Amino acid sequence: MERSQDEADAGSPVASNRSVEIAVYACLLGLAALLGFDNWHTGIGWDPTGPRPGYFPFYLSVILGAASLFGLARELIARTQASDTFVTRQQLARVAQVFFPTLAFCLVTQWLGLYVASFLLVAGFMYFVGRIAAWKCLLTAFLFSAAMFVTFEIAFDVLMPKGPLEALFGR
Repeated sequence: MERSQDEADAGSPVASNRSVEIAVYACLLGLAALLGFDNWHTGIGWDPTGPRPGYFPFYLSVILGAASLFGLARELIARTQASDTFVTRQQLARVAQVFFPTLAFCLVTQWLGLYVASFLLVAGFMYFVGRIAAWKCLLTAFLFSAAMFVTFEIAFDVLMPKGPLEALFGR
């Protein structure tokens, strides 16, 4: 039985383990350099009262940088024949299906508030990813958002971002 071209493309590798490891080591090295510079600027020495604010974070960034350099060098020096597949197109599509709505949730929370953004996220995931009936999605999302409101605002008395709904309820 032959597979169609779309099925073959869905299972084709997007990235190898080696390429992802090199990219992660490079990002961690960049992060270590940024943190090291920032903490060096803050102050990495000692004063009469003890270590300055950047002392411990600076040396932690040095350790992170050294570990990243070691891993990066090991990956670049090692000549591996074939590297295992890190992710296929189909797997990457599933990750993107979760990542992008979650990123949108984080951004939208600033304008619509936590409860409305949570309602939209839960209802959207249930409907588009879970393929659940719309009325079940809306009911579940409403109950979840209401439970979060009761838990945070009433039970724990924690102020959460509410967006424009706060004005509608007179708060």
